[in-house]
Amino acid sequence: MNTPTTLLITAPPPQLLADIARRRPDWHVVPLGEQLPEYPVGGHLWGFIDWLCPTMSGLEMCRRLREAEPTRRSHLTLVLDEADAETRRRALQAGADDYIIGPLDASRLIERVDCGASDDRPTRQRFTNGPVTIDVAAHQVRVNGAVVALRPNEFQLLAHFMENPDQVFSRTALIDRLGKDEEALDERTVDVWVGRLRRALLAHGAPDPLRTVRSMGYVLDSI
Repeated sequence: MNTPTTLLITAPPPQLLADIARRRPDWHVVPLGEQLPEYPVGGHLWGFIDWLCPTMSGLEMCRRLREAEPTRRSHLTLVLDEADAETRRRALQAGADDYIIGPLDASRLIERVDCGASDDRPTRQRFTNGPVTIDVAAHQVRVNGAVVALRPNEFQLLAHFMENPDQVFSRTALIDRLGKDEEALDERTVDVWVGRLRRALLAHGAPDPLRTVRSMGYVLDSI
């Protein structure tokens, strides 16, 4: 049984809605306004947030979605007018998982979602490294038995590292592993993802298993 997909889109134009409905009729689209979803949305949840929303900035919308219980685990993409270093930094600090240069169209949106969804695995897989355990199928991480909430990018990174311990991966390879567009993402974005992952694990009492290899990338050392 396929997991349902729900899209949260700020002020989606009618043509975009029509194109999504024609190409992915099983997807559910929720236009985002000032009122956010009040109840948890099942399945895969993707948010595409304009840099300037009708009633607030895209940065504020990202913050609200990340803080609200029904949407905090969604994958948030900020749709930027331009991708200078300062704009990218502000997008990630506001809680976005990544960003894309607008205008948004159905082909790019579907490609982004399909790349993320293709990482789902039909069989149950568990990996353990010291006190850290990850259940890929259940999308759950535990440290010393306590559940750790991770954003989608950080979860995928941890799953990849734990499946391939003691191997160095470049930033470019990690962007490719997450199904991202290398041309749209700065390699330093990977440093933000790794930093978030490290802080989440350390906050739950795990030793930092991720090691930075100068001029090469990152490796997860076996504990």
